[in-house]
Amino acid sequence: MGSTKIIGFVLLAVGVVLLYFGYNASQSVGSQFKSAFAGSMSDKAMMYYVGGAVLAGIGAFLAFIRK
Repeated sequence: MGSTKIIGFVLLAVGVVLLYFGYNASQSVGSQFKSAFAGSMSDKAMMYYVGGAVLAGIGAFLAFIRK
């Protein structure tokens, strides 16, 4: 297994963890309150979701697609 695949798996794992943190942040009382009145989720939850999705995508590409 090459170092690129290992880095890909690490990035994928970190991305999944960030997505989990984003889900927890979006389910908090403050985020639910903001969502009810403003119609959007908190900035913290959004940054976790975006960062997690980007890292998971890059990690999946490096680990599974790239040869």
